[in-house]
Amino acid sequence: MSTLVAYFSAEGTTAGLAKEFAKSIGADLYEVTPVAPYTKSDINYLNPISRCNREQMGGKDVPVSGKVEGFDKYDTVYLGFPIWYGQAPRVIHTFAKDYDWTEKTVHLFATSGGSGIGKTAEKLSPSLKGVASVDAKIVKSASEIAG
Repeated sequence: MSTLVAYFSAEGTTAGLAKEFAKSIGADLYEVTPVAPYTKSDINYLNPISRCNREQMGGKDVPVSGKVEGFDKYDTVYLGFPIWYGQAPRVIHTFAKDYDWTEKTVHLFATSGGSGIGKTAEKLSPSLKGVASVDAKIVKSASEIAG
C-alpha cells in the first residue's frame, strides 16, 4: 500500500507544506483544484458575501477538477487545506465525496492565520465514506504534519 498527500491551497501556504512533506516521506502528491479557481476577492472572509463565505455557510458542493488515479492503492492519506470557519473548505468536502475511504487512515492537516482546528474531523467525516480513522491538527511547518 502507499501514502498520498492531497491538498487544496488558496494562497500557496498549504501547497508549500504539502509538497515539502510529501517529498520528505516519499508520498504521492495531488492538488485538489476547484473547477472555478478562487480569486483574492473570493477568499476575503471579511466580506460576508464573498464566495468562500457563501460556500461555507450554504454547505455547497464546489466542483473539483480531475481525480486521483489509482486511489484504491492508498491506505494512508494526508489531506491538507486552509482552515475556513473551523473546518475544511467546501472544495475538500466535494473532493472527499468522490472516493471510497473504506479501510483508509486519514490525517487532516490545516494551515491557519489564527483559527483553531475546531471540529474539522467531525464535520468532514460524513464526506469520508467508510474511513477507518481520521484525525486533524493545525500545522505551521511540514515537520508537524506527521509528528
